Amino acid sequence: MMMPKKVKFRKQQRGRMTGKAWRGSSISFGEFGLKAMECAWITSRQIEAARVAMTRSIKRGGKVWIRLFPDKPITKKPAETRMGKGKGAPEEWVAVIRPGKILFEMEGVDRPTALAAMRLAAHKLSIRTKFVGREDSE
Repeated sequence: MMMPKKVKFRKQQRGRMTGKAWRGSSISFGEFGLKAMECAWITSRQIEAARVAMTRSIKRGGKVWIRLFPDKPITKKPAETRMGKGKGAPEEWVAVIRPGKILFEMEGVDRPTALAAMRLAAHKLSIRTKFVGREDSE
């Protein structure tokens, strides 16, 4: 699973997810992409599950780019713990996603194959997404 090698601070505040993505909102590398339509936290497990589903669907034929990286630590306190005693330990890593962000890109396959692969990947994510081609996003 994806996570940073080293971080300056182990714990982060939750932050806000309002607004649109103004970076990473156009297809840069591949021919087809999967675009987020709402904001959410996407965990490293979800990213990995989507990647595996996509690469298996195209039978390792084309090339896939992952355009998001989980760099935000999410902490959790142990079960049945009383309130107080500080913030919990870092439990998982998430990527903060805003509407318009391109999550995955793909090339080297035809449009129907890419559409099927992206649809499988979209089912692994917890947000609404949209399949876009390079000509759609320009």
